[in-house]
Amino acid sequence: MIENIDFEKLNGLVPAIIQDARTKNVLMLGFMNAEAYQKTIETGKVTFWSRSRNTLWTKGETSGNFLQLVELKNDCDNDTLLVKVIPHGPTCHTGTDTCWGEDNTSFPTTFLSELQDFIEKRHEEMPEGSYTTKLFKDGVNKIAQKVGEEAIETIIEATNGSNEKLAYEASDLLYHLLVLLTSKGMRIEQIVEELRKRHDPNWDKERRLAKSHQ
Repeated sequence: MIENIDFEKLNGLVPAIIQDARTKNVLMLGFMNAEAYQKTIETGKVTFWSRSRNTLWTKGETSGNFLQLVELKNDCDNDTLLVKVIPHGPTCHTGTDTCWGEDNTSFPTTFLSELQDFIEKRHEEMPEGSYTTKLFKDGVNKIAQKVGEEAIETIIEATNGSNEKLAYEASDLLYHLLVLLTSKGMRIEQIVEELRKRHDPNWDKERRLAKSHQ
């Protein structure tokens, strides 16, 4: 639960910005009072205070299009909530994905961040029977070895196999690379940032290499 939410600034209410936890798109804006906030925490389904009806309402209680709570954050002034959710169905009562009529889509590559979030959770919880848990227990050397094996299998399919098998092996390679990065306390976003820097026409490879060896 979040402490120090300033419900008094707007006469008992705070704005609640609803964001899809996976696509990062903003879906809608609602208002919560302390009771709506508490019910959201307890049920895991986002609940608002309806200013027009003067009552609590849980999103989806009539349509079935619930907003499944993932995370709640308070802003720097303690008077606005960011509510990360997984939407079950359209968010807007008009039937659109968002209340601005936009499609709630994402770039497929953003799933890599979501997948690493899942891998990090496995690393924290280490559930028995999980293949990812086994990899972490084997240690970084074995994980790195597995990345090498998957890279070889990817090369084989690229040179002598089908595109379908290449996609399969490349997926294995990316997955094990994410596990390796997690084991080293790194994120896929760091790799993306490195590639972004290299894409800059002013990027100086030789100077970067020299600096890294200092």
